[in-house]
Amino acid sequence: MSTDSRVGEVQRETRETSIEVRLDVDGHGTTELATGIRFLDHMLDGMARHGLLDLTISARGDLDVDCHHTVEDVGIVLGQALAAALGDRRGIRRYGEATVPMDEALVQVVLDLSGRPYFASDLDLPAERLGDLEVETAAELLRGLATAGGMNLHVRQLAGANTHHILEATFKALGRALDAATRIDGRQEGIPSTKGVL
Repeated sequence: MSTDSRVGEVQRETRETSIEVRLDVDGHGTTELATGIRFLDHMLDGMARHGLLDLTISARGDLDVDCHHTVEDVGIVLGQALAAALGDRRGIRRYGEATVPMDEALVQVVLDLSGRPYFASDLDLPAERLGDLEVETAAELLRGLATAGGMNLHVRQLAGANTHHILEATFKALGRALDAATRIDGRQEGIPSTKGVL
């Protein structure tokens, strides 16, 4: 895949959701987000802006039931778009880390675009809802992103008591870690793995 056009576009239809994602990993942080969940749009906007990702998401889901299916499936399709944008991952730095404060909250995100999915998190989120988002579903988005995107994703809460602040720091740190991991390293020839494949 040419590094001149690292864009992933994915559409996914199920009986529960209909989701379209376009992701440009070499963007400028512009977004057009319509998931039907305003707080989720807010978090994804922070991720994209701080990660310099151009991100468009259009989602329709069974929000009359709850937001779980929509949030989880947005994570899955976002991960698929990331995988499509990176192709064989040739030349990328592969690893990314960011620690971001938001008032009293401090969250660290560390990831490896290894092709081997794994998700670990110790977030302690006291609120059950933030606006129209059921807070427990945030972990489902991150798990879906890690699985479909082929990444090892660790999220560590170093401090924080306010759920909004904790999640905002998480998504901003995720954006910055993705920016670091997806960058092309001019010294890296080929695929950054001793196996020769990711």
